[in-house]
Amino acid sequence: MMSSAIDPRQRLLQEAVTEFSRATGFPVTFGGYASEGVTAVTAMSGAHGEGLLRLRVANSRGLGGRAMVEHRPRFTRDYMASRNISHDYDAEIGSESIVMLVAVPVVVNDETRAVLYGGTRGGFSPDGTFMRAAAAVRRDLVREILAADEGDLLGERSQQLDTELHPSVLPGPVLEELRSSHAEVRRIAAETTDPVARARLAALEARLAGIGHDPLPQVDVHLTAREVDVLSQAAIGATNAEIGATFGIAESTVKSYLKTAMGKLESSTRHAAVAAARGRGLIP
Repeated sequence: MMSSAIDPRQRLLQEAVTEFSRATGFPVTFGGYASEGVTAVTAMSGAHGEGLLRLRVANSRGLGGRAMVEHRPRFTRDYMASRNISHDYDAEIGSESIVMLVAVPVVVNDETRAVLYGGTRGGFSPDGTFMRAAAAVRRDLVREILAADEGDLLGERSQQLDTELHPSVLPGPVLEELRSSHAEVRRIAAETTDPVARARLAALEARLAGIGHDPLPQVDVHLTAREVDVLSQAAIGATNAEIGATFGIAESTVKSYLKTAMGKLESSTRHAAVAAARGRGLIP
């Protein structure tokens, strides 16, 4: 069962860091979101220890701090010997024996929202194409952050409307557990071949979807059972690959179901589709 406690934005960051390593060839990659002038590293790939997770990089400090304020990638072939950066973070970088280091800022609407790092431990040097690969990963993360921002905004509006129409809205932790349980019931139902059991699970699923929230009076939208299955998993932060593994379908098929559901719900992103499905009482 997928844990609803996993932060979807952290999942996006970890996926970007992993893809950064795959695309560029850097053996160690890490990254973090930026807030109030500080980038806190919370994701890494290929690291030997946990030292990088102690990094809290401030504006203008170190290689990443320069990238944050200059809004462009920064690069050094020998981090420890560089005279062009401050060395506030030598202990953390040194804990991974990093020699060559690149810091790529993820800039959204003229604001640095994250920084992705790639490093080598010596004896290895990516060819000159790594910056093009890094730029592609950065563009993908920008799109994901924008989509997550849109989803958060829609979620806030939906929650505000829920509160206005239904003052007894469930507490956050209870609601998250409800959504996780709803997704699990749909997963079990998808695996069940007994028609009687399937019908009982469908009735339970409908009751869970209706707890604490009456469907809003909007135009009816018909989603197939599989489209609701996919949305219910997306609602608790599952990736396309994880959704595919849950239901035994290809990742490309998951994307197709999501695209169709988004079209029916008149939503431009998966986050917006989840919010729209919740607003219609299709998922809790």
